[in-house]
Amino acid sequence: MLSMILAAEALAAVGAALGAGVAAIGAGLGIGKIGSSAMEAIARQPEAAGDIRSSMIVIGALVEGVALFAVIVSALALFL
Repeated sequence: MLSMILAAEALAAVGAALGAGVAAIGAGLGIGKIGSSAMEAIARQPEAAGDIRSSMIVIGALVEGVALFAVIVSALALFL
């Protein structure tokens, strides 16, 4: 019985680590796509650089917020 409990805790740790890793990878890809698209948009319309930059920062913050939420959920899955 004890070995089953320990195995379940180990599996929870692996799942939490995978969840946090996937969230970090997803956030990295999202931020990269945002930056790439913003630089392309600024190259096409340099006069709109300020608006594009501010939109990029807001969207980047939202992506980071979702990634942080996913990491917190993974940590809660690990400790609860």
